Parts: sequence; C-alpha cells; structure tokens
Amino acid sequence: MDAFQRTELLLGAEKMRRLREARVAVFGVGGVGGYVVEALARSGIGTLDLIDNDRVSLTNLNRQIIALQSTIGKYKVDVAGERVLDINPQARVNVYKVFYLPETADSFDFTAYDYVADAIDTVTGKLMLAESAFRAKVPIISSMGAGNKLDASAFQVADIFDTSVCPLAKVMRRELRKRGIEHMKVVYSKEMPVVPEESGMEDTARRQTPGSVAFVPSVAGLIMAGEIVKDLSNGCVPS
Repeated sequence: MDAFQRTELLLGAEKMRRLREARVAVFGVGGVGGYVVEALARSGIGTLDLIDNDRVSLTNLNRQIIALQSTIGKYKVDVAGERVLDINPQARVNVYKVFYLPETADSFDFTAYDYVADAIDTVTGKLMLAESAFRAKVPIISSMGAGNKLDASAFQVADIFDTSVCPLAKVMRRELRKRGIEHMKVVYSKEMPVVPEESGMEDTARRQTPGSVAFVPSVAGLIMAGEIVKDLSNGCVPS
C-alpha cells in the first residue's frame, strides 16, 4: 500500500513520478507557507527546501498549522521539516534558519529548484525572490496580502499585472515593472482589507499588526500548493 495511492488515482503514475523528482523551495513557513509545505508534502513532492528564521510564538496558534503549545519557541523550519518527514519519510528536507535578505541571498542556488513558493510578508524580500527566480528562469508563485481578511472565498490565481484591490499587489506591480519583470503568478484576494481593532500589540517590523484568522491564510497556502502540484505534474510551468 502506498501513502499517495489516492492521489495517483487522479494524477496517474507518470505525474506522481514528476512530483517525486521535483524540488520546491518554500520561503516563509508561517500562516500561508506552513500550509504550502503541508499540501506539498501530502502530494508527494520529493525534495523541499524550507527557509524561515522565525520561531513559533503564542500568537501563531490562531492560524499556523505548525503552531502548537508543544512547538512554541522552536524554529518553524525545524517543526515543519519534522512534520514533512512524519508524513513522508522518503522525502528530502533542507532547512535554512535565515531570512531571504541581501546578505543571505548567495546561499541559494535557484537553478536547483523546480519551483519557488513565496510566502514571506515583506515587499523587499518578495521583490528579491521574484528577481532571483526570474534570473534563474525558475517558476515562482507569490502570495499577496492575507492579513486583515475574512473571506476565504475571495482568493484568485492570476498574473500579478491582472490583479486589483490588493494593496500589496499594487506595490508589487509598480516595483516589478521597474525591474523589467512582466509576468508572475500570484494568489491574491479581491476582498477589501478589514480595519483591525486596536489591540496594543507591538510589531517593530510593521506600522500596524495585521489581524488574522485560521481560515484565510490557510486557504491561500493550499491554493498556492495546488498550483505548484498541477504545474509540476503536468510538466508545464508558467513563463
């Protein structure tokens, strides 16, 4: 009996082989990225590179699949990596306890990847990932804003230049044009952002801490994983 036989009923043996031979890098394994990793592992992706320097915190419990009372304080990539191997012991997992920044960018060879999932939440990092994937001619799918949203049904898959409503996507469109990048697949929401209640939470990396719920970033992550699996298993990737 094979753990992925139910998936193979839909995809067939050849497509499952492609997934086993694929290597996918997931940048950011939090609210969105954790579900990307989960679905890719359960789809039989052979090699996963997990990149994140955060540790699990108490405030992650409301939405992150790797966040449990027992994992608080642990590095997210370690928790996610252990979970992948618990699902599929034959998988290969590479973990990197770093953020993707100019000083760490040289640690990654994008030509080694078959697909890149961008689930980080800073514009600078997202643009760097887009540029690196573009130069290496590696397909990338990027998550736009999932914070301050309540309607999980409002997510769509589109080219970044066909997006609307999402404030993050607007910034990304402008900056990608400056860099000569004309296409990028994204998952974005057409829901207008909700104005969060004042909570007194501090976040030195942002002007205001975004609100979040369990059922929105998870859906974005699962949609991203679905696009990756479909593209890789069909042997075609977005240009």
